[in-house]
Amino acid sequence: MFSLWNQVLQLDQCGRSMPDYILLATLARCPNNLPALTTLSLKGACRLSDTGLKAIISAAPNLRSMNLSQCSLLTCDGVICLSNSLGSVLRELYLDNCEAIEPMFILPALLKLEHLEVLSVAGIPTVCDAFIKEFVTHRGQSLREIVLKGCMELTDCSLKEISLNCPGLRAIDLSDLLKLTDSAIGHLATGCRAVDYLKLCRNAFSDEAVAAYVETSGDSLKELSLNSVNKVSHNTAMSLAKCSKNLISLDLSWCRNLTNEALGLIVDNCLSLEVLKLFGCTQVTSAFLDGHSNPQVQIIGMKMTHIVQHIEAPDSLKQGPLRYSAVPSLF
Repeated sequence: MFSLWNQVLQLDQCGRSMPDYILLATLARCPNNLPALTTLSLKGACRLSDTGLKAIISAAPNLRSMNLSQCSLLTCDGVICLSNSLGSVLRELYLDNCEAIEPMFILPALLKLEHLEVLSVAGIPTVCDAFIKEFVTHRGQSLREIVLKGCMELTDCSLKEISLNCPGLRAIDLSDLLKLTDSAIGHLATGCRAVDYLKLCRNAFSDEAVAAYVETSGDSLKELSLNSVNKVSHNTAMSLAKCSKNLISLDLSWCRNLTNEALGLIVDNCLSLEVLKLFGCTQVTSAFLDGHSNPQVQIIGMKMTHIVQHIEAPDSLKQGPLRYSAVPSLF
């Protein structure tokens, strides 16, 4: 049973079971009836409209984190209402795959979010360089994480603006951005030196460019995903072995240019490494699996390895109410 004093409420994948009239009869019965709620996830609430969103915001005026990913009925009006009500308190906003939302139309609303630390707009096809430039120019100083996975129109220009305006960035997801070139991660290495969580999946970056990034910024990396970055090879392995002493999780799935020797070099030298993912790496043999010298690393994705325990838990289950900030007591 949900208490009025709970800080976190996660209703992910509630789908058609959370229409507006259900919200109005339960969680959002009246204004300020959820004063302690700081983190709310309604991911996948496909029947949630702007009306329902306005009601829940009114009921929970102290929300710091809101996940509205895959809420396909939401429009720009809902985001505008959110910013007008939560502009001084909201720190995390997830709008993944909300394709009815036009990024340039909600830009003025996003700029009202004075303390925003996390913005996720993954899968919104109309996210463009102009949107990124305007947003990070005004809000980049406080930004700690940005998720741009699948925003297919973005180019190196966006990464240049991020590098110039987001000095405190800790996490960035650049997966599936086919217009990016090696210059993009060059910009990232130049301006965002504190990144510890980086996803570059399914991009065309060269082995030399990835290696150069790791040489420059690898010491801060804790989680790195190079899944399906097909050109990754010996240069990257050498840089990881030399410069990634704090790396905990590494995904090299479908990187088939990495030899047994290159993988051994990584694992034997990255002594903090706990998880190595090698799905699709059919070139790897028992010479590596049985021959490396790091007893703590768990290698998953190879034939006959266990993967259930490595399925990622929702972020709200892995940590506190907010990723980067403490939630102050309201009472």
